[in-house]
Amino acid sequence: MTATATWTWPTSVDTWHEQPQLLTADTDGMLSFQRLDVYQRAIEFLALVYDVVGDLPRGNADRADQLIRSAESVVRNIAEGAGRWSEADCANRYKIARGEAMECAASLDVMRLRKLITDARYGRGIQLLEGVVAMLTKMV
Repeated sequence: MTATATWTWPTSVDTWHEQPQLLTADTDGMLSFQRLDVYQRAIEFLALVYDVVGDLPRGNADRADQLIRSAESVVRNIAEGAGRWSEADCANRYKIARGEAMECAASLDVMRLRKLITDARYGRGIQLLEGVVAMLTKMV
């Protein structure tokens, strides 16, 4: 992973005191954690969650909120773990993300039991979460 940047310096005497400005930064438009397969799979799951929640009937706000919070927590903890310097801090965040992914699976189970989610969406959600959990398990 390499990043390149091009700097320009002021050419006018009137602007000599200004800081150089970054014109381009070629990082493929992504931060390092965004390139992780586990992060991309977690984002895909989160998009599915938004679809599922959008189709829930009235009276399920608590279930919707819980699923959204746990799915977003998976994404955030993966990103935060990738930004930590020590292996222990990194592993801790990945463990938290793994636990949140398990909570998401339990939420899907409850929704399936209550017939609030289609079998297709349930299956896709569990498939994505299995991948997330497997990758996070290898990362800790």
